[in-house]
Amino acid sequence: MRACSRWRIFLLSVPMIFFLPHILSVLKLQEDLSAQNLHRDKPKKFDHLVLGAAAGVGLPDRLQCEGTRALNRTQFSTFSENSINGDQISFVTVFTTYNSSLDVQIDRKVIDLVTVGNKSYNKVNRSLAILNVFIDFIQATMSHSKVIILTDPSSELPVHRNRVTIHPIQGEYSRDRLMLQRIRSYIVFLETRLEEYSLGKGQINHYIFTDSDIAVIGDLGQFFRDYPNFHLALTFRNNKEQPLNSGFIAVRGTIDGMKRAKAFLEEVLKVYISKYMRASRMLGDQLALAWVVKSQHSFDARMFTKKQPFLHDIDGTSVLFLPCAIYNWTPPEGAGQFHGMPLDVKVVHFKGSRKRLMLEAWDFFSSSNADISDMLCLILKSGRTKYDF
Repeated sequence: MRACSRWRIFLLSVPMIFFLPHILSVLKLQEDLSAQNLHRDKPKKFDHLVLGAAAGVGLPDRLQCEGTRALNRTQFSTFSENSINGDQISFVTVFTTYNSSLDVQIDRKVIDLVTVGNKSYNKVNRSLAILNVFIDFIQATMSHSKVIILTDPSSELPVHRNRVTIHPIQGEYSRDRLMLQRIRSYIVFLETRLEEYSLGKGQINHYIFTDSDIAVIGDLGQFFRDYPNFHLALTFRNNKEQPLNSGFIAVRGTIDGMKRAKAFLEEVLKVYISKYMRASRMLGDQLALAWVVKSQHSFDARMFTKKQPFLHDIDGTSVLFLPCAIYNWTPPEGAGQFHGMPLDVKVVHFKGSRKRLMLEAWDFFSSSNADISDMLCLILKSGRTKYDF
Protein backbone atom coordinates (compact mmCIF):
# COMPACT_ATOMS: atom_id res chain seq x y z
CA MET A 1 0.00 0.00 0.00
CA ARG A 2 2.86 2.34 0.88
CA ALA A 3 4.60 1.52 -2.43
CA CYS A 4 1.40 2.29 -4.33
CA SER A 5 1.23 5.72 -2.71
CA ARG A 6 4.83 6.46 -3.67
CA TRP A 7 4.10 5.54 -7.30
CA ARG A 8 1.06 7.79 -7.26
CA ILE A 9 3.09 10.73 -5.95
CA PHE A 10 5.77 10.07 -8.55
CA LEU A 11 3.25 9.95 -11.41
CA LEU A 12 1.68 13.22 -10.23
CA SER A 13 5.03 14.98 -10.00
CA VAL A 14 6.26 13.99 -13.47
CA PRO A 15 4.07 16.54 -15.31
CA MET A 16 5.23 19.27 -12.94
CA ILE A 17 8.87 18.48 -13.73
CA PHE A 18 8.22 19.10 -17.42
CA PHE A 19 5.73 21.98 -17.17
CA LEU A 20 7.18 24.04 -14.28
CA PRO A 21 10.05 25.58 -16.32
CA HIS A 22 7.52 26.46 -19.03
CA ILE A 23 5.17 28.09 -16.51
CA LEU A 24 8.01 30.11 -14.99
CA SER A 25 9.16 31.28 -18.41
CA VAL A 26 5.61 32.41 -19.29
CA LEU A 27 5.35 34.33 -16.03
CA LYS A 28 8.71 35.99 -16.68
CA LEU A 29 7.61 36.94 -20.21
CA GLN A 30 4.39 38.47 -18.87
CA GLU A 31 6.38 40.45 -16.30
CA ASP A 32 8.72 41.78 -19.00
CA LEU A 33 5.82 42.72 -21.25
CA SER A 34 4.08 44.51 -18.37
CA ALA A 35 7.20 46.58 -17.71
CA GLN A 36 7.53 47.47 -21.40
CA ASN A 37 3.85 48.42 -21.71
CA LEU A 38 3.64 50.28 -18.40
CA HIS A 39 3.71 53.69 -20.00
CA ARG A 40 1.76 52.65 -23.09
CA ASP A 41 -1.21 51.75 -20.91
CA LYS A 42 -1.35 55.19 -19.31
CA PRO A 43 -3.64 57.85 -20.82
CA LYS A 44 -1.85 59.97 -23.36
CA LYS A 45 -0.44 63.18 -21.95
CA PHE A 46 0.73 65.91 -24.25
CA ASP A 47 4.29 67.26 -24.23
CA HIS A 48 3.22 70.65 -25.59
CA LEU A 49 0.37 73.09 -25.19
CA VAL A 50 -2.77 72.29 -27.15
CA LEU A 51 -5.13 75.23 -27.53
CA GLY A 52 -8.82 74.48 -27.88
CA ALA A 53 -12.00 76.49 -27.89
CA ALA A 54 -12.45 78.91 -25.00
CA ALA A 55 -15.57 78.27 -22.95
CA GLY A 56 -17.86 81.22 -22.18
CA VAL A 57 -17.87 82.79 -25.65
CA GLY A 58 -20.37 85.63 -25.78
CA LEU A 59 -21.04 85.74 -22.04
CA PRO A 60 -20.55 89.35 -20.83
CA ASP A 61 -19.08 88.45 -17.43
CA ARG A 62 -16.60 85.90 -18.83
CA LEU A 63 -13.12 86.28 -20.29
CA GLN A 64 -13.20 86.51 -24.09
CA CYS A 65 -10.15 85.39 -26.04
CA GLU A 66 -8.75 85.50 -29.55
CA GLY A 67 -5.95 83.00 -29.48
CA THR A 68 -3.93 83.93 -26.41
CA ARG A 69 -4.96 87.58 -26.59
CA ALA A 70 -7.65 88.72 -24.19
CA LEU A 71 -10.41 90.75 -25.85
CA ASN A 72 -11.60 92.03 -22.49
CA ARG A 73 -9.62 92.53 -19.33
CA THR A 74 -9.92 90.84 -15.97
CA GLN A 75 -10.20 93.15 -12.99
CA PHE A 76 -6.66 92.43 -11.87
CA SER A 77 -4.35 93.64 -14.61
CA THR A 78 -2.90 95.93 -11.94
CA PHE A 79 -2.74 95.20 -8.22
CA SER A 80 -3.21 97.25 -5.13
CA GLU A 81 -1.03 97.12 -2.05
CA ASN A 82 -2.12 94.03 -0.14
CA SER A 83 -1.98 95.23 3.44
CA ILE A 84 -5.21 95.53 5.40
CA ASN A 85 -5.03 98.60 7.60
CA GLY A 86 -1.36 97.82 8.16
CA ASP A 87 -1.96 94.09 8.70
CA GLN A 88 -0.21 91.55 6.51
CA ILE A 89 -1.28 88.42 4.66
CA SER A 90 0.90 85.30 4.65
CA PHE A 91 0.37 82.22 2.51
CA VAL A 92 0.92 78.88 4.22
CA THR A 93 1.36 75.59 2.38
CA VAL A 94 2.35 72.06 3.36
CA PHE A 95 5.06 70.58 1.18
CA THR A 96 7.49 67.68 1.36
CA THR A 97 9.67 65.66 -0.99
CA TYR A 98 9.70 61.92 -1.54
CA ASN A 99 12.39 59.37 -2.41
CA SER A 100 12.68 59.10 -6.18
CA SER A 101 14.26 55.62 -6.16
CA LEU A 102 10.96 54.10 -7.27
CA ASP A 103 10.94 56.00 -10.58
CA VAL A 104 10.12 53.61 -13.38
CA GLN A 105 13.11 52.98 -15.63
CA ILE A 106 13.29 51.11 -18.91
CA ASP A 107 16.69 50.10 -20.26
CA ARG A 108 18.08 52.03 -17.28
CA LYS A 109 16.95 55.33 -18.79
CA VAL A 110 14.47 57.55 -16.98
CA ILE A 111 11.84 58.37 -19.60
CA ASP A 112 9.95 61.08 -17.72
CA LEU A 113 12.04 64.16 -18.54
CA VAL A 114 9.73 67.11 -19.27
CA THR A 115 10.64 70.45 -20.85
CA VAL A 116 8.76 73.71 -20.30
CA GLY A 117 10.19 76.77 -22.02
CA ASN A 118 13.96 76.48 -21.77
CA LYS A 119 13.95 74.32 -18.62
CA SER A 120 13.77 70.54 -18.27
CA TYR A 121 12.45 68.74 -15.22
CA ASN A 122 12.84 65.18 -14.00
CA LYS A 123 10.41 63.56 -11.61
CA VAL A 124 12.35 64.78 -8.57
CA ASN A 125 12.36 68.48 -9.34
CA ARG A 126 8.93 68.85 -10.94
CA SER A 127 7.14 69.29 -7.63
CA LEU A 128 9.82 71.78 -6.55
CA ALA A 129 9.25 73.67 -9.78
CA ILE A 130 5.52 73.86 -8.97
CA LEU A 131 6.37 75.15 -5.48
CA ASN A 132 8.64 77.85 -6.90
CA VAL A 133 6.01 78.96 -9.41
CA PHE A 134 3.48 79.09 -6.57
CA ILE A 135 5.85 81.54 -4.85
CA ASP A 136 6.48 83.42 -8.12
CA PHE A 137 2.78 84.16 -8.63
CA ILE A 138 2.37 85.42 -5.06
CA GLN A 139 5.42 87.67 -5.33
CA ALA A 140 4.19 89.04 -8.66
CA THR A 141 0.64 89.81 -7.52
CA MET A 142 0.89 90.30 -3.74
CA SER A 143 4.48 91.37 -3.37
CA HIS A 144 4.23 92.32 0.32
CA SER A 145 2.97 88.91 1.37
CA LYS A 146 5.11 86.21 2.94
CA VAL A 147 5.13 82.50 2.12
CA ILE A 148 5.48 79.92 4.89
CA ILE A 149 6.21 76.29 3.99
CA LEU A 150 5.26 73.69 6.59
CA THR A 151 7.33 70.56 6.05
CA ASP A 152 8.76 67.35 7.46
CA PRO A 153 11.87 68.17 9.54
CA SER A 154 13.77 65.47 7.61
CA SER A 155 12.94 67.09 4.28
CA GLU A 156 15.70 69.36 3.01
CA LEU A 157 13.99 71.83 0.71
CA PRO A 158 16.33 73.76 -1.61
CA VAL A 159 14.12 76.84 -1.49
CA HIS A 160 16.00 80.03 -0.68
CA ARG A 161 13.80 83.00 -1.54
CA ASN A 162 13.11 86.41 -0.07
CA ARG A 163 10.01 86.53 2.15
CA VAL A 164 9.85 82.72 2.23
CA THR A 165 10.19 80.80 5.51
CA ILE A 166 10.47 77.04 5.99
CA HIS A 167 8.75 75.85 9.17
CA PRO A 168 9.44 72.20 10.12
CA ILE A 169 6.64 70.38 11.95
CA GLN A 170 6.91 66.81 13.20
CA GLY A 171 4.37 64.39 11.77
CA GLU A 172 3.59 61.64 9.30
CA TYR A 173 4.11 62.94 5.76
CA SER A 174 3.64 59.72 3.80
CA ARG A 175 1.51 60.05 0.66
CA ASP A 176 -1.29 58.04 2.27
CA ARG A 177 -1.43 60.38 5.28
CA LEU A 178 -0.45 63.72 3.78
CA MET A 179 -3.97 65.22 3.77
CA LEU A 180 -4.42 64.18 7.39
CA GLN A 181 -1.01 65.61 8.28
CA ARG A 182 -1.88 68.84 6.51
CA ILE A 183 -4.73 69.56 8.93
CA ARG A 184 -2.51 68.61 11.89
CA SER A 185 0.21 70.94 10.61
CA TYR A 186 -2.28 73.81 10.28
CA ILE A 187 -3.39 73.27 13.88
CA VAL A 188 0.20 73.15 15.19
CA PHE A 189 1.05 76.28 13.19
CA LEU A 190 -1.89 78.19 14.70
CA GLU A 191 -0.88 77.00 18.19
CA THR A 192 2.60 78.40 17.60
CA ARG A 193 1.22 81.74 16.44
CA LEU A 194 -1.06 81.96 19.48
CA GLU A 195 1.90 81.27 21.80
CA GLU A 196 3.84 84.10 20.15
CA TYR A 197 0.89 86.45 20.68
CA SER A 198 0.71 85.49 24.37
CA LEU A 199 4.38 86.46 24.71
CA GLY A 200 3.78 89.78 23.01
CA LYS A 201 5.90 88.79 19.99
CA GLY A 202 3.16 88.61 17.39
CA GLN A 203 1.56 91.22 15.18
CA ILE A 204 -1.68 90.82 13.28
CA ASN A 205 -0.98 88.66 10.26
CA HIS A 206 -3.81 87.02 8.35
CA TYR A 207 -3.14 83.56 6.95
CA ILE A 208 -4.29 81.84 3.78
CA PHE A 209 -3.63 78.10 3.85
CA THR A 210 -3.44 76.75 0.31
CA ASP A 211 -2.27 73.91 -1.87
CA SER A 212 1.00 74.68 -3.62
CA ASP A 213 -0.54 74.16 -7.08
CA ILE A 214 -2.46 77.44 -7.11
CA ALA A 215 -1.73 80.73 -8.87
CA VAL A 216 -2.76 83.89 -7.02
CA ILE A 217 -3.73 86.35 -9.73
CA GLY A 218 -5.62 88.97 -7.69
CA ASP A 219 -5.63 90.90 -4.45
CA LEU A 220 -6.90 88.53 -1.74
CA GLY A 221 -6.99 91.24 0.88
CA GLN A 222 -10.37 92.42 -0.35
CA PHE A 223 -12.53 89.82 1.40
CA PHE A 224 -10.75 90.52 4.72
CA ARG A 225 -11.80 94.16 4.27
CA ASP A 226 -15.33 93.42 3.07
CA TYR A 227 -16.09 90.89 5.84
CA PRO A 228 -14.28 92.17 8.95
CA ASN A 229 -15.93 89.77 11.41
CA PHE A 230 -15.31 86.29 10.02
CA HIS A 231 -12.86 83.92 11.73
CA LEU A 232 -12.25 81.35 8.99
CA ALA A 233 -13.06 81.26 5.27
CA LEU A 234 -13.73 78.25 3.02
CA THR A 235 -14.41 77.96 -0.70
CA PHE A 236 -17.55 76.21 -1.93
CA ARG A 237 -18.94 74.83 -5.17
CA ASN A 238 -22.21 73.31 -6.33
CA ASN A 239 -21.25 69.70 -5.63
CA LYS A 240 -23.55 67.60 -3.45
CA GLU A 241 -20.93 65.17 -2.11
CA GLN A 242 -17.90 67.49 -1.96
CA PRO A 243 -19.17 71.07 -1.74
CA LEU A 244 -16.05 72.39 0.02
CA ASN A 245 -12.51 72.43 -1.34
CA SER A 246 -9.75 72.17 1.25
CA GLY A 247 -7.13 73.75 -1.01
CA PHE A 248 -7.96 77.27 0.23
CA ILE A 249 -8.63 78.13 3.88
CA ALA A 250 -8.26 81.68 5.18
CA VAL A 251 -7.85 82.58 8.86
CA ARG A 252 -8.17 86.03 10.38
CA GLY A 253 -4.98 86.68 12.30
CA THR A 254 -6.50 88.01 15.50
CA ILE A 255 -6.29 85.99 18.72
CA ASP A 256 -10.01 85.25 18.55
CA GLY A 257 -9.82 84.38 14.86
CA MET A 258 -6.96 81.93 15.30
CA LYS A 259 -8.45 80.34 18.42
CA ARG A 260 -11.78 79.71 16.74
CA ALA A 261 -10.18 78.56 13.48
CA LYS A 262 -8.01 76.14 15.46
CA ALA A 263 -11.07 74.74 17.27
CA PHE A 264 -12.88 74.35 13.96
CA LEU A 265 -9.95 72.47 12.37
CA GLU A 266 -9.64 70.24 15.45
CA GLU A 267 -13.26 69.22 14.96
CA VAL A 268 -12.59 68.52 11.28
CA LEU A 269 -9.59 66.39 12.26
CA LYS A 270 -11.68 64.44 14.76
CA VAL A 271 -14.34 63.71 12.13
CA TYR A 272 -11.68 62.85 9.56
CA ILE A 273 -10.14 60.21 11.85
CA SER A 274 -13.45 58.75 13.03
CA LYS A 275 -15.30 58.65 9.70
CA TYR A 276 -13.09 59.06 6.65
CA MET A 277 -9.75 57.32 7.17
CA ARG A 278 -10.48 55.09 4.20
CA ALA A 279 -10.28 58.23 2.07
CA SER A 280 -7.17 59.52 3.84
CA ARG A 281 -5.06 59.83 0.71
CA MET A 282 -7.25 62.22 -1.23
CA LEU A 283 -10.74 63.23 -0.18
CA GLY A 284 -10.99 62.61 3.56
CA ASP A 285 -10.36 66.21 4.56
CA GLN A 286 -12.98 67.58 2.16
CA LEU A 287 -15.55 65.03 3.27
CA ALA A 288 -14.81 65.88 6.92
CA LEU A 289 -15.13 69.62 6.21
CA ALA A 290 -18.52 69.07 4.59
CA TRP A 291 -19.70 66.87 7.47
CA VAL A 292 -18.77 69.45 10.13
CA VAL A 293 -20.55 72.24 8.24
CA LYS A 294 -23.64 70.33 7.10
CA SER A 295 -24.14 68.71 10.52
CA GLN A 296 -25.26 72.10 11.83
CA HIS A 297 -29.06 71.94 11.96
CA SER A 298 -29.38 75.59 11.03
CA PHE A 299 -27.21 75.26 7.94
CA ASP A 300 -28.99 75.25 4.57
CA ALA A 301 -26.91 73.27 2.02
CA ARG A 302 -28.86 74.95 -0.77
CA MET A 303 -26.58 77.96 -0.21
CA PHE A 304 -23.90 76.01 -2.05
CA THR A 305 -25.90 76.36 -5.27
CA LYS A 306 -25.62 80.16 -5.10
CA LYS A 307 -22.76 82.18 -6.50
CA GLN A 308 -22.44 84.76 -3.74
CA PRO A 309 -20.29 84.76 -0.57
CA PHE A 310 -22.19 84.17 2.66
CA LEU A 311 -21.50 83.95 6.40
CA HIS A 312 -22.65 81.26 8.81
CA ASP A 313 -21.89 80.45 12.43
CA ILE A 314 -20.51 76.92 12.90
CA ASP A 315 -20.29 76.07 16.61
CA GLY A 316 -19.17 79.58 17.52
CA THR A 317 -16.83 80.03 14.54
CA SER A 318 -17.92 82.66 12.05
CA VAL A 319 -17.25 80.99 8.69
CA LEU A 320 -17.14 82.97 5.46
CA PHE A 321 -18.03 80.87 2.43
CA LEU A 322 -16.42 82.10 -0.80
CA PRO A 323 -17.35 80.78 -4.28
CA CYS A 324 -14.75 78.54 -5.92
CA ALA A 325 -15.56 80.24 -9.23
CA ILE A 326 -13.64 83.29 -7.98
CA TYR A 327 -11.35 82.13 -5.17
CA ASN A 328 -10.56 78.57 -6.26
CA TRP A 329 -11.22 78.38 -10.00
CA THR A 330 -10.08 75.23 -11.80
CA PRO A 331 -9.38 75.04 -15.56
CA PRO A 332 -12.26 73.22 -17.29
CA GLU A 333 -12.32 69.92 -15.48
CA GLY A 334 -15.19 69.80 -13.03
CA ALA A 335 -18.84 70.73 -12.66
CA GLY A 336 -19.68 74.33 -13.40
CA GLN A 337 -16.33 75.20 -14.97
CA PHE A 338 -17.37 74.84 -18.61
CA HIS A 339 -19.03 78.26 -18.66
CA GLY A 340 -15.74 80.05 -19.03
CA MET A 341 -13.60 82.09 -16.67
CA PRO A 342 -15.18 84.86 -14.55
CA LEU A 343 -13.60 88.27 -15.06
CA ASP A 344 -13.15 88.65 -11.29
CA VAL A 345 -11.31 85.35 -10.71
CA LYS A 346 -8.57 85.71 -8.09
CA VAL A 347 -7.14 82.20 -7.69
CA VAL A 348 -6.51 79.51 -10.33
CA HIS A 349 -6.12 76.00 -8.91
CA PHE A 350 -4.15 73.59 -11.12
CA LYS A 351 -5.38 70.50 -9.33
CA GLY A 352 -5.56 67.03 -10.80
CA SER A 353 -4.19 66.79 -14.31
CA ARG A 354 -3.24 70.46 -14.64
CA LYS A 355 0.13 70.62 -12.86
CA ARG A 356 2.24 71.13 -15.96
CA LEU A 357 -0.13 73.82 -17.23
CA MET A 358 0.81 75.86 -14.16
CA LEU A 359 4.47 75.88 -15.27
CA GLU A 360 3.46 76.64 -18.86
CA ALA A 361 1.32 79.57 -17.71
CA TRP A 362 4.12 81.11 -15.65
CA ASP A 363 6.64 80.60 -18.49
CA PHE A 364 4.25 82.36 -20.90
CA PHE A 365 3.64 85.23 -18.49
CA SER A 366 7.26 85.76 -17.42
CA SER A 367 8.93 85.38 -20.82
CA SER A 368 6.63 87.54 -22.95
CA ASN A 369 4.92 90.89 -22.93
CA ALA A 370 1.61 89.25 -22.07
CA ASP A 371 -0.34 90.47 -19.07
CA ILE A 372 -2.42 88.45 -16.60
CA SER A 373 -5.49 88.49 -18.85
CA ASP A 374 -3.56 87.06 -21.82
CA MET A 375 -2.08 84.37 -19.61
CA LEU A 376 -5.58 83.45 -18.44
CA CYS A 377 -6.59 82.96 -22.07
CA LEU A 378 -3.76 80.48 -22.42
CA ILE A 379 -5.00 78.63 -19.32
CA LEU A 380 -8.65 78.72 -20.42
CA LYS A 381 -7.93 77.39 -23.91
CA SER A 382 -5.51 74.69 -22.68
CA GLY A 383 -7.39 73.56 -19.59
CA ARG A 384 -9.00 70.37 -20.93
CA THR A 385 -5.76 68.85 -22.20
CA LYS A 386 -4.07 66.27 -19.95
CA TYR A 387 -0.77 67.83 -18.92
CA ASP A 388 -0.19 66.17 -15.55
CA PHE A 389 3.34 64.98 -14.81
